[in-house]
Parts: sequence; structure tokens; C-alpha cells
Amino acid sequence: MGKPAIDIEVDDATGRWSVDALPMILVPQHFFLNNHYAVEAALGPDKLEEILRPAGHRSAYFWCEKEAAHHGMGGVEVFHHYMRRITQRGWGQFEVLDLTPEAGTAHVRLNNSAMVDEAHRHSGRKVCYMFAAWLEGSLEYVAANAGRKQRLTAREVYCAAEGQHDHCLFEVVPQSPQS
Repeated sequence: MGKPAIDIEVDDATGRWSVDALPMILVPQHFFLNNHYAVEAALGPDKLEEILRPAGHRSAYFWCEKEAAHHGMGGVEVFHHYMRRITQRGWGQFEVLDLTPEAGTAHVRLNNSAMVDEAHRHSGRKVCYMFAAWLEGSLEYVAANAGRKQRLTAREVYCAAEGQHDHCLFEVVPQSPQS
């Protein structure tokens, strides 16, 4: 396969991995999914999404903030970098179909989602919902970086696991005033 697309630093003293000065943990996909779906089975998908959303949002915003500072980038460049990095880290292939940061809107296609494994490929339901908060957090960072305060809402329009599409589609829009 050749050299990894991401340079990984390993601290000899602690064994901790980092990429672009941010600590990382490498785990097998089945380990993550087994844990995720076990918690989902116990709580239900709606409750798990409710719990994961603030953490995913906060993590995406934080990541964009740190990466922007580390690489000296700003604006939509940070969002595109984020999409590239989560793709490179194995979450799936994220493709920005359209993006209007001033309006707070975007559509993102996800091919080969890590959440759609063989056990969930034909589940007939959306299973990639945790990525919605990542889109919100990263695009809210872009807005803040441009001096705008935007609250955004992202949703999974459809999922490859539903069985009608070969990919997932996400939509991002401004949060309604009553949200």
C-alpha cells in the first residue's frame, strides 16, 4: 500500500500516537462498531444520537480550530481539510457536493461509510447519524472563523444501510429560530 497519507508521530516515552500535534487512538473498525452498536441496542438509536451530538459537534469544532492553527489555514479550506482527513482516517469517503458557508448550507455525500458494515448493510434504517454533528461543528467553526455566529443543523437525508442507495447523503441548514 505504500506510505500512509497521514504522518503519524509515536512518542517513544508514552507510546501515544499523534497526527498534526493532536493525540490519536487507532482501533480496529469492528471494535468501534461493536461498542457503538451495543450502546445503541441498550439506549435506542434516537437516544444515542442525542447523547453523541454535543460531543461530536464539540470535537469537530475543536479539531478544526487546532488544525487551522497548526496548518495556518482558514475559512472553507479548513472544512475541506476536515473532510479529507476523516476520509483518510477510514470513516468513509466524504465528498462535498455543494457548500455555501455564508448561508450555512451544504450537502455532503458519504461513500463506503465505516458505520455500514456487513451486519448493518441491509438494516433498512439510517446508521450514520453521528456524522451529522461533525458537519455542524466543522461548519460552525468556518462561520466563526469568518466572524459570523451561525447555529447549524445537519441531518442524514438517506443512508446506504437503508438499502435504496449505494451512499449516504447529509444536508446542513441554518438552525430554525425555535430550535
